[in-house]
Amino acid sequence: MNTPAHLILGLAVFSRKDTPRVTGASAVGAVLPDLSLYVMAGASLFILQVPPDVVFGQLYFSQSWQTVFAIDNSFLLWGLVLSFALWFKARAGAAFAGAGLLHLAMDFPLHHDDGRPHFWPASDWIFKSPVSYWDSLHYANWVAPLEGLMVLICAGVLFRRFQRWPMRLLALALLGMEFMVIRSWLLFF
Repeated sequence: MNTPAHLILGLAVFSRKDTPRVTGASAVGAVLPDLSLYVMAGASLFILQVPPDVVFGQLYFSQSWQTVFAIDNSFLLWGLVLSFALWFKARAGAAFAGAGLLHLAMDFPLHHDDGRPHFWPASDWIFKSPVSYWDSLHYANWVAPLEGLMVLICAGVLFRRFQRWPMRLLALALLGMEFMVIRSWLLFF
């Protein structure tokens, strides 16, 4: 899934009205599995001036990048964080880990040839799904509208839950970002 979709879904499922720590933790957990990609790709593209085809055709699949992705996309590590949060009755920690696990659960079936080793450190196995969220050769033209509908519903949930405009503006911004990304994926891939 696209990162804006992960963020709005994580907020819709785990945020709580009048509980900013839980809401903030759910936002961070929802985006954290993708953060390393943004940092590494951003640094490579904009600071080191590495061409995009090298970043996404070589570096993305390199052992060093895949090791980072294995750590921040591990069901086992996120499950461990959730276990500790539940053990210590830390609501914000549970929202953080829950949103991270939801992110992984949504990514797992939607990566065709760019998946992550979701069971690291127990295994380096990567599920090669027949379905992709971005590649139209692997049904993205079906996945993208469903993802868009889900994000639209999640934005509605956030609008009902939060009466103040900052969160409503965030929901609208994420909705707009999601539809821009979906449009780009479908036009170019």
